[in-house]
Amino acid sequence: MLGAGPDIQVSVPGEVVPAAEFYNYDAKYHNAESKTVIPAPIPDDITELIQQMAADIFKAVDGSGLARVDFFLDEKNRVIFNELNTVPGFTSISLFSKAWEASGIPFTDLLDILIEIAAR
Repeated sequence: MLGAGPDIQVSVPGEVVPAAEFYNYDAKYHNAESKTVIPAPIPDDITELIQQMAADIFKAVDGSGLARVDFFLDEKNRVIFNELNTVPGFTSISLFSKAWEASGIPFTDLLDILIEIAAR
C-alpha cells in the first residue's frame, strides 16, 4: 500500500516461498532456499481480490504512507487476511520495494513518493 486518503496505490502481490515448514527468522535470513516470487503466480481474479481487500483494510485504519497487507491463500484459493504491517522491511531487496518495482515504481522513485506523502 502506498498513499494517503483517497489517493491509494496497491502493488502487485508477492508470494513468500519458505524453505522450511514455517517462515521463521532462520528460514528468512539464513536459508538461501527461501524465496519471494513477484508477482505471485495466482489467477487474475484472486490478484484483484487481494488488491481490493488490501486497499479496503488500509483505508479502514486511515492508513497513510506505506504498509504491507499480508494474506494467506489456501488450497481452495480462499483469501485470508493475516496482518497489516505498517512498518514493512524497506531495503532495495525487501518484498515491499520489490513488489513496487514489479508494479513499475523503482526504489528511488518510491522514496520520492513517500517523501511527498510525508510533506503533505
